[in-house]
Amino acid sequence: MGAMPAAGEPQAKTFPVSWDELHRHARALAWRLLELGPWKGIVAVTRGGLVPAAIVARELDIRLVDTVCIASYDDRLQGKVEILKSVPGDGDGWLIVDDLVDTGVTAKAVRAMLPKAHFATVYAKPAGRPLVDTFITEVSQDTWILFPWDIEPQFAPPIAKTRSKP
Repeated sequence: MGAMPAAGEPQAKTFPVSWDELHRHARALAWRLLELGPWKGIVAVTRGGLVPAAIVARELDIRLVDTVCIASYDDRLQGKVEILKSVPGDGDGWLIVDDLVDTGVTAKAVRAMLPKAHFATVYAKPAGRPLVDTFITEVSQDTWILFPWDIEPQFAPPIAKTRSKP
C-alpha cells in the first residue's frame, strides 16, 4: 500500500486483484510453505491477512488460526502503527500470513512481537521485502494494490487516456 504521491509527482500505478487471482496466489503461497512446515498454527495480520490466511490454513490443513490486530492505514495514507491485539509467545513454529508487505512498518511491528515466526505474504514491495521470509508476487513501490474487498466493478478508462500530456 503506501501513501499517494504529492501534487506534481508521478501518479501511482494501480494493480487490481480479483478474487480468483487472490485465491490462486494464496494457493501458490501455500505450495511454497508446504515443505517448510509443519506449523503449530497461523497468525493472520488483520485485516488484510485474514482472507489469505484462511486459504493457506485450508490448503495446509491447519486448524489453529489466531490474529494480531494492527491498525496503520486509513484508505491510502499510512499512519502510526497501533497494536490492537497481540499473541503470546515468540512465534516459534508459527506462520504469520499477511496480504502485503509495503514499507515494512507493520511487518516490523509484527516481527518484534513474533521474532521466531515464519513471515509470509502474498505480495511484496521492495522496501518491505527483506522483512518477510516467503512471498509470491513483487510489485513496484509506487504501485497501489487494489484488493477485491476494497473495489467494485466499474468503468475504467484506457491507460493511455489517464496519462497527463506534456
